[in-house]
Amino acid sequence: MGWTQMMYGTLFCLLIGIAGLAYRMLRIESEQYLPPLPKTYKKSSNLSHDVESHHQETDNEFNELLKLLHWPTPPVSNLNFTLSTSPKESRYQLMNKRDTYRVGEMLDVLITAKDHLAHPNSYGGDFFLAKLHSPKQKAGVTGLVKDYGNGSYLAKFLLPWPGLAQVSIRLIHSSEVISILKDKRDRYPEKVFFHGFFQFNGSSEVTECNVVVSGKNVCKYMDPVSGDTWQCVKPNTLSCDSWTYHSMGGYRHVTNSIENVLMGRSVTNQNIPGSVSPIIVEPINSTMGLTSNLTVCKTGQEPPQPSGYYYKDIWTSLVCLGKHFPRPSDARDCLRGKIIHMIGDSTLRQWFEYLEKFIPTLKRIDMHVNYKSGPLLAVDPDSGLVMYWRAHGLPLRTGKTMVSDMHYESTHISGIGGGPNTIIVMTLWAHFTTYPVNVYWERLCRVRKAVASLLLRSPQTTVLIKSANTGYKSIYGSDWLSLQLDILMRDAFKGMAVTVLDAWGMTSCHYLPDRIHPGLPIIKNEVDLLLSYICPQ
Repeated sequence: MGWTQMMYGTLFCLLIGIAGLAYRMLRIESEQYLPPLPKTYKKSSNLSHDVESHHQETDNEFNELLKLLHWPTPPVSNLNFTLSTSPKESRYQLMNKRDTYRVGEMLDVLITAKDHLAHPNSYGGDFFLAKLHSPKQKAGVTGLVKDYGNGSYLAKFLLPWPGLAQVSIRLIHSSEVISILKDKRDRYPEKVFFHGFFQFNGSSEVTECNVVVSGKNVCKYMDPVSGDTWQCVKPNTLSCDSWTYHSMGGYRHVTNSIENVLMGRSVTNQNIPGSVSPIIVEPINSTMGLTSNLTVCKTGQEPPQPSGYYYKDIWTSLVCLGKHFPRPSDARDCLRGKIIHMIGDSTLRQWFEYLEKFIPTLKRIDMHVNYKSGPLLAVDPDSGLVMYWRAHGLPLRTGKTMVSDMHYESTHISGIGGGPNTIIVMTLWAHFTTYPVNVYWERLCRVRKAVASLLLRSPQTTVLIKSANTGYKSIYGSDWLSLQLDILMRDAFKGMAVTVLDAWGMTSCHYLPDRIHPGLPIIKNEVDLLLSYICPQ
């Protein structure tokens, strides 16, 4: 492909972006139509029978999904730090200890939760993350934790590599903190707020915005394609149509002094002591390895638990025969002729940034937009590769961004023709941790509908979804809050011709510090897994 073809390709991309401006959210004066909204919001009496039926079906499905999110709560409503779970006093021990362990076997570890007085807990609900790892071999695998509901927990580990392996158990949050997180999530959805910038004829005003702005004279907006809605406090002098920019506003304090102590650093994300010494895992006396029965990576595969493991800092998938792309030319050959649409948050932008730096012939086109929200565009004219990243629609914690540059993911997908060379990569979770789960579920329903329509008109399109990853540890974003959303996301797309890439497993057992934006070794392995689905052969 020469420069002339590249210019045509770039012009085509820009035309798509210009056409996308037509999808800018339209202001609505009344609730003539709303997609399924939380039950605390009032539905319009003008809805048609078909829409009401759709609401009922969605509500019924959501009520069933709530069972998946059930989490035990402390029996006493009064929060007491002394009686909460202590990472220093809690313990774990090896069950059914053996002299010999072999690759492919399971290791069982019993966790006993105790309070700060060293008394065993009589109830469950603590949130533990468990991993088996070997720092010397840069190996790690996530453990599956079962809550018995009586203060005892069972952590089960697959033994996937030969050599030394040691257990690590972290108390992320006590059950008391989980009850706080759930309460603040459900009762205070406006604890994270946003700003809307209104401008017209030299005048400007800034007001507060959110999914719903309670009890105020508001401007209501609705995307004409997806039906997603947004609200801003109405400016004093300017019209609602003068809404021009969006940005993050701030954080409201919603916890009291006792809750702050319970969520303190000394008891959050802390390793608990145990009596399990490192074990030696022997190779299996067989040519049949853990990956011997796996097939090539393809859409629709259900990830097992664990979905893979690290060994010598390389991720081995237990879902499919994952490949690795050590050289830029390998990745470039895989992506030759592909159009990649990445839609999501900054954890997905890391994938865009990695590929942009890894493939030297992939060059950025300056779109003159806010980098943190995009859209970003990079092209490799000689290989015919076009790669986009753009942030998902509101809510979005970002810097000042033109409203016209922000598209809801359902709207964007609706404008894609698809085909065997079209790749859709999405993630949708990190900016929804502060809202009741039904707000997120209704968003997922709209995305699922757009994806189903895309696959109907173009079944050869590849659709991949990056799961949530670990790293949040606050009232505004916690691993527990992320996990709840991740459970909903996986269930929403179950049975569809899409693939969920398990970033949760890949971030929860690595040796690098647990951060919302994972380090380069993790990103490389995540992108290699992505490429394994794009180029399975």
